[in-house]
Amino acid sequence: MPSSHPALPRIRVLATGGTIAGAQTGGARGYQAAAFSIDALVGAVPQLAALAHLEVEQVAALGSQDMNESVWLQLAARAQAALADPALAAVVITHGTDTMEETGYFLNLVVGSAKPVVLVGAMRPATEISADGPMNLYNAVAVAAHPDARGRGVLIVANDEIHFAREVSKTNTTQVGTFKATHRGLAGLVHAGRLHLYAPPVRRHTTASAFAGPLPPALPRVDIVYAHAGMGRELIDAAVRAGARGLVVAGVGDGNLNAAALAATAAAARAGVAVVRSSRTGGGVVERNIEVNDDELGFIAADELNPQKARVLLMLGLTRTADPAALQEMFFTY
Repeated sequence: MPSSHPALPRIRVLATGGTIAGAQTGGARGYQAAAFSIDALVGAVPQLAALAHLEVEQVAALGSQDMNESVWLQLAARAQAALADPALAAVVITHGTDTMEETGYFLNLVVGSAKPVVLVGAMRPATEISADGPMNLYNAVAVAAHPDARGRGVLIVANDEIHFAREVSKTNTTQVGTFKATHRGLAGLVHAGRLHLYAPPVRRHTTASAFAGPLPPALPRVDIVYAHAGMGRELIDAAVRAGARGLVVAGVGDGNLNAAALAATAAAARAGVAVVRSSRTGGGVVERNIEVNDDELGFIAADELNPQKARVLLMLGLTRTADPAALQEMFFTY
């Protein structure tokens, strides 16, 4: 994007589609994600020219419900290549909100750069009344361009809020204030491009991550099973038969599960499948050995991570080791 200000930072915008690039398809409520290119999104916010020199790249064009590990690896490679360029100050990634927290946490673990990486999306498509995408994009670029955003790990910007990718979750199906951080709160606020940054993250990320560096060619299969009253063992057994190397249980309460499911997960662990106990509650810490004897059964406690993020860390962890004790230490570290 042309600009008359030579001192502005250069930022690469990697686009993946999502609602921020969506267009309504005739009905007042329905829309098609990823209908607009990144050039169209950037062109709709001419004020961006006052913030940075933008270079755009369309990595994918999908709704984030279709995001997968293959695109994660491609996106991480493109981000890492951009950040390795001394002339580039930061990367901004446009992304659908449904799985943004998972993509953000994955990048937080594998991108080995202190330069800002900022994910941004929208809850309303670009053609909707009072679309939130343009201001979200403006604020995301402002955050990425700010020197104080360095070294804070991957960030997510939406609704005038700055979130750490590790801490944030999507909590509402339709409201623009969907992103919440249940453990440590906001990374900061951004008002029309002006930043108010809070405390830095406390868990290891990016340049301090053991997963930063060469990317694996693929990620091992890890499935999530959702616990409920009257749960059977069938879905757990099916995941193991399908070849899952890891299993995350979205357990009730403190990662708990009933006798039938416990027997199935114990059998899976004995067969060499890594079993992580997370919680379906949406908040809190899953501790070891409270109601389930993790030491005896060879389980891993998710600590602070919700099921979807526990899956991300377990996939990466399994590229290094299958030892439950070593994997548990990763959950205490990241």
